Amino acid sequence: MFKKSNFKYFVYALSAFIFLNIASCKNQVVLQDPQKLTISEGFKNPLGFYDSTPAFSWQLPVSEGILSQSAYQILAASSPELLPDNADLWDSKKQISDQSVWVKYEGKPLESRQNVYWQVKYWNQDNEASSWSEVNHFELGLLNNSDWKAKWIGLDTKKEKVLGSQNNIIHRPQYLRKGFELSGEIASARLYITAKGVFDVSINGQDVSDDVMPPGYTPYKERIETITYDVSDVIESGQNTIGVEVAAGWHSGRLGWKKSLWSNTETPKVLCQLELIMKDGSKEMILSDDSWKGTTNGPIRVSEIYDGETYDANLEMEGWATNNFSDKDWVSVNTFPVESNIRLEPKRHTTVKNKMELATKELIKKDTTLIFDLKQNMVGVPLLKVPMKKGKTLKVRFAEMLSPDGTFYTDNYRSAQSTNYYTASEDGIIEWSPKFTFHGFRYVELSGFDDSKEPSKDWVTGIVQYSDFDANGTFTSSHEKLNQLQSNIVWGLRGNFFDIPTDCPQRDERMGWTGDAQVFGPTSMFNADVYKFWASWMQSVRESQYDNGGIPFVVPDVLYNNQVSSGWGDVCTIIPWKIYYRTGDKKILEENFEMMKGWVAHHEATATDYISSMNSFADWLQPLPDNGDTKGDTSHSLIGTAFFAHSAHLTAKTAKVLGKTEDFEKYDELYKKVANAFEKQFFDNGKVKNVAETQTSYLLALAFGLMSDEHKANAKTHLLEKIADADNHLRTGFLGTPLLSEVLDETGEIDLMYKLLFNETYPSWFYSINQGATTIWERWNSYSKAEGFNPMKMNSLNHYAYGAIGEWMYERIAGIAPLEPGYKTIRIAPVPKEPLTSVAASLNTPYGKVASSWETKGNEFHLQVVVPPNTTAKVVLPGTPESIEETNSIELITNEAGNDEFLVQPGTYSFTSKLP
Repeated sequence: MFKKSNFKYFVYALSAFIFLNIASCKNQVVLQDPQKLTISEGFKNPLGFYDSTPAFSWQLPVSEGILSQSAYQILAASSPELLPDNADLWDSKKQISDQSVWVKYEGKPLESRQNVYWQVKYWNQDNEASSWSEVNHFELGLLNNSDWKAKWIGLDTKKEKVLGSQNNIIHRPQYLRKGFELSGEIASARLYITAKGVFDVSINGQDVSDDVMPPGYTPYKERIETITYDVSDVIESGQNTIGVEVAAGWHSGRLGWKKSLWSNTETPKVLCQLELIMKDGSKEMILSDDSWKGTTNGPIRVSEIYDGETYDANLEMEGWATNNFSDKDWVSVNTFPVESNIRLEPKRHTTVKNKMELATKELIKKDTTLIFDLKQNMVGVPLLKVPMKKGKTLKVRFAEMLSPDGTFYTDNYRSAQSTNYYTASEDGIIEWSPKFTFHGFRYVELSGFDDSKEPSKDWVTGIVQYSDFDANGTFTSSHEKLNQLQSNIVWGLRGNFFDIPTDCPQRDERMGWTGDAQVFGPTSMFNADVYKFWASWMQSVRESQYDNGGIPFVVPDVLYNNQVSSGWGDVCTIIPWKIYYRTGDKKILEENFEMMKGWVAHHEATATDYISSMNSFADWLQPLPDNGDTKGDTSHSLIGTAFFAHSAHLTAKTAKVLGKTEDFEKYDELYKKVANAFEKQFFDNGKVKNVAETQTSYLLALAFGLMSDEHKANAKTHLLEKIADADNHLRTGFLGTPLLSEVLDETGEIDLMYKLLFNETYPSWFYSINQGATTIWERWNSYSKAEGFNPMKMNSLNHYAYGAIGEWMYERIAGIAPLEPGYKTIRIAPVPKEPLTSVAASLNTPYGKVASSWETKGNEFHLQVVVPPNTTAKVVLPGTPESIEETNSIELITNEAGNDEFLVQPGTYSFTSKLP
């Protein structure tokens, strides 16, 4: 049975047309205005924006009579009063086009600080016009180093010779302030600010923002991000004071395992420029310069990312960022010029924020300590409301799990102390959270509290912190453990998208490992609105590329060892292509194309006769390796050659999209040559030769199109044999696992993929869930109830790589996949299998929400779909459809045995079919 809930579109539209023409031939249908206006990678009304040549996107409303767009018009002006009749920056005129996303600005050149107001209208499939959208706006930040008149300022924290946990020099947090007086009334005020380190800023004692550890983490030798704040409401006529706290953060703190790089780091510094427009039209600037004063004798004594924060309330300076505070004992700051070789650019993705709160679920008393269990592994800081005695120090420790005897398991934190201290200045309840550090934890241990008070669970609340993005999709099913897997994937994303895509949030690492990122990137796009996050990090990847084209295996590169890894460096081709295919935005390809070419050239330079000799972490953490190596059994040369071919192929496809015909031909030919060499070197009639035969070796060959047509079937047979030899369990690590579902799906082995996904025993996705996991783990067996913790200290319990299965869950279990870049055409083809009886998923595409919800009742299959405006969908039903009537909104386009396909227009539909 087929029902279309908005099938009356045409009847209503026709009736309205007849009625209005009878009433008055002058009246015309005016459609609802465009919705959800954004610019570039999804920004809405941004302040301090980075892009002076933005792209505009909007969505058509879900409304009767609106199926698709036939034309649009965009207006941009320097003032909202000029819209819509006198746009002075750009008038696109009426453009006959169905494009409603990524429309490039083609107006007058835009400059730093410029305000732009814009609106759009569209014409529907019947050439009926909408009303103008609401006016949206954006304001550019300081785009050039020359815009900065301020100087870097800071104190010489090195001379204090404070030593950290690794006997390294650490930098006490600085408190910097300046008072200034204004004689007139303020019209508007912008604070442009950044740091070599991390900062928090207030004016007249009021916090300027709720950002966490801004400005963020970039390749500091190339680029430092700047942030713009609207501070018009906190500036007063007369006396004012600005105060900035600055700490080491990623820039000046201990990071990575190479002591030579952090044992003598640069002192943290601040750069800020307060620009004021007065009501009389005059302008003033308050700059960071030698008139500022500072101290390190404040309450935050130490703050390090790995080791935690120490706070002494006895040193609190009440009102230190207000007018009445005396800074006579403070010292003058040192000043440093803005360097021309380090670019200062507005931050191009959202800052980290406090996103959620988790209440303590269980309180455990153990000797003189209390353990607070949040029942969810998370990333952020605790909010503490704890009774204290004057002069006593509260010790705060963290753990992801408890040992079987109930003690803290912290071996996997390695050298990261991950401990906070708070010294009380008076009796009573303290309320405190650390400011310039973050932790990965489920459990919080307190000691040093007032033990005369009855402990309470509300002493500890978890403040979940991650880059400020929203959910982008939903997935739920009839299976409890599959839902837990989805939850674990989402929590792994939250925990490791802390300004950059990190490998883990708890130990002495927390770096942007490129291999982890490339395997999880597609899944993250389903679960969160992270286009801007990835686009920003890919800029860091470009900036970190070596002169020889190599890509570091961590970005930003804090190791500086000129080493690369196949499958890791290939992030520079894989992520841009995957993002393009899910957004339809060519900009991500345009920005990264030269980097892609450089990386392929590096592949070629490290190959002989197209066979790779590149270093590789290989199929990292493959379970049960025969050779006992964490890199797994799959040949490094085979892996390197496979990724060489794959990156050449993606670069060719990118060139084709960008209209670069010569480049397409060049890289397509290279891809074919590498693929041919790969098969000759490593395969004989579809069977691996000369190297270890592994699941991953076959997966790479089949997934990357490296087998000749006549040998694909044999390769598949041998892959199935390897899986059968493993008792129908996976034997894949970081590189092989994302390809497992893709290959088995494309080769028709969906039953086997379901078997692998729903396995309960090691190694499998559900194995960790059976051991109590609330996030994705680094290893398939990081912990077991029977054997305890994996003895390796490299044992993160919050790692997202194996969460890559989420892509298949959305695209095949729920059945939502793009057939054209950006979901302009959508494939809805769910595959119902036991033990599932229902699945529901939704996804916010560039054009609007698409949804697929199915349920089986006996041999009946019920499917509900939502197709957003300005798209079409191909719906594939399992089994035999019941009573499908072709209409203007639904068309049968294929009719193969047991597999009917329908072309569906925007709307909401219900289908029913009979399963075999």
